[in-house]
Amino acid sequence: MTDQITATSNAKGLEAVAIDGETPSERLAGPARWVVIIGTLMSLVLVVNQLFNLQIAGIVLIEGRYLYLLGGVYLALSFLIFQMRGGKGGVPSLLDWALFAIALGCTGYLVQTAQQNLSQGWEYAAPEAAQYVSVVFFFLVLEATRRAGGLVLFLIVTLFAFYPTFAGHVPDPFSGFQSTFMQTVPYHIYSAESSFGIPMKAFGGVVIGFILFGAVLQRTGGGQFFNDLALGMVGGYRGGAAKVSIFASGFMGSMSGSVISNVLTTGAVSIPAMRKTGFSAKTAAATEACASTGGVLMPPIMGATAFIMASFLSRPYVEIALAAAIPSILFYWGLFTGIDAYSAKRGLRGLPKPDLPQLRAVMAEGWPYIFVFALLLYMMIGLRQESSAPFYATALLLMVNQFRARFRLNKQRLGNMIVGVGMGLAELTAILLGVGLIVGSFSATGLAGTLVNELVFMAGDNTLVLLGMGALTAFIFGMGMTVTACYIFLAVVLAPALEAGGLNQLAVHLFILYWGMVSFITPPVALGAFAASTMAGSNPIATGFEAMRLGGVIYIAPFFFVLNPALIGQAPAWEVVVALTCALTGVALISSALQGYISLVGPLEGPLGYPMRILLFIGGVLIAKPETALLPLSYAGSFAVGAAFCAFPVFIAWQANKDDPRVA
Repeated sequence: MTDQITATSNAKGLEAVAIDGETPSERLAGPARWVVIIGTLMSLVLVVNQLFNLQIAGIVLIEGRYLYLLGGVYLALSFLIFQMRGGKGGVPSLLDWALFAIALGCTGYLVQTAQQNLSQGWEYAAPEAAQYVSVVFFFLVLEATRRAGGLVLFLIVTLFAFYPTFAGHVPDPFSGFQSTFMQTVPYHIYSAESSFGIPMKAFGGVVIGFILFGAVLQRTGGGQFFNDLALGMVGGYRGGAAKVSIFASGFMGSMSGSVISNVLTTGAVSIPAMRKTGFSAKTAAATEACASTGGVLMPPIMGATAFIMASFLSRPYVEIALAAAIPSILFYWGLFTGIDAYSAKRGLRGLPKPDLPQLRAVMAEGWPYIFVFALLLYMMIGLRQESSAPFYATALLLMVNQFRARFRLNKQRLGNMIVGVGMGLAELTAILLGVGLIVGSFSATGLAGTLVNELVFMAGDNTLVLLGMGALTAFIFGMGMTVTACYIFLAVVLAPALEAGGLNQLAVHLFILYWGMVSFITPPVALGAFAASTMAGSNPIATGFEAMRLGGVIYIAPFFFVLNPALIGQAPAWEVVVALTCALTGVALISSALQGYISLVGPLEGPLGYPMRILLFIGGVLIAKPETALLPLSYAGSFAVGAAFCAFPVFIAWQANKDDPRVA
């Protein structure tokens, strides 16, 4: 083995840590670990009983009681999992155990009185005892949000949670119907429009199954299989280590839906591999940050946000996944072509052939994962059983796994997996309950409806201005919130205004999701880039700006598909094909312009370098530009004008560099 990093062996080492031992986020000590395991198993049994209508022990729960029980259990577990001062794991303090017990007590009351709440309308007229319980539960939700989501999200949630108590004193366009504190809090806890509204309904109905599937898939060797598959496919080409990062992070991000965990998982393998093959530290980190960010968009799983989107839109999840397919392809194609141009410009090569796994051997060992995914997709698309599909796929995966000694789950591995699942579900529950308070405040004050009209009025009925306002708003809120939290907030506040401007509903919601992710690679926040920079030893801010350059398509592509529904599959097949072909061509040219090198042609350097790059960028945008009433040019006309802009830069690059050995 050469001194170049062997990505396959590193991948095996990383997987061994994940499978055989505890990851840092799973180090719970003593009784807390067993409480999390028992609570997680009981909650999963509850979910299976509810979704499959098994009626175990004759138990049939109304939706409100089911959500109270499920949400309350994970809310209580969050106080054992998240420390008072931040961070996961460790030994819970006496205060943590006290909050755990109080949360369980409040949950018991909510579950017991769920039928009375439903029949008597407690969100508007709760009895005195119920009001006091709601106050305690309300503050528990805020504290859990602070622990799981961080201080910024806590402050935003708290401000909006109390908003109904002073809404009448806020100037237009943000004024609304005002309530007292003791009217506001019961509404938050007992109504189906706040903490236990759409986000938690999506969690209890679909999200939890896919989170379980993703966790089991990674624990049973799925992560290593997809990493080896990426290595076998593209590892040997120029910039191969970075291209492996793109594919592997896309696969892993689709399973986890978390940008940061994706960076920390795949980055441990990909970043050293990129460094050994000639990538600078900041470019290696930026590549991993971009690839991990795009994973949130990658079907078939896409993380929790897509399932919540399906609930908001009252559409089957499969429609969301299919619509997101082309935008995710555009993002990764732009990143792939950018990396190819970067590698060609610097003469970087792929990983040595002895270090690469044989694709045939990888497929021979990993075919069960493909079969499991096939079952999942068949049940989702063919049978339309979105809620039950991940449970069947998980059961099949566990059965197949037990016949494979290398990844077989023993007692320790099984315990670690359950703890990991419980931690992920507790974290998401705490955040969803908190963000639900924001949704509830807009509902209680009536602001959700009036704000739409105000935003449209401020934009002067100009859809492009409204889109710009929406992108900026999503970016700002994406700085302080998770992707899921940001989406939920903007789906209530911003999406109706964009839809009122005549834009496609599904495209609008994907637009919001896209722009909520931008902050992960954009300074000054750039959490994904900063996490990757710590692993690469690069400057965080420099890494963030490099990620912006590599992932520049993420800032442009949302405008393409929100203005042209064909790019989310909402058009006749011929138009989808034409729009996608133009978009892929344009995105490749945009990436080449950002890197200063046209793949298969040559670099754009010297005195004419930057002017040619600007022309190439404009040409790429025009070629990828959608056919829309707002920008009146047909596909053919726009393509012709864009090609005219690109012709001179392409000719200059080819003529000046036709003998350049880098051109290939």
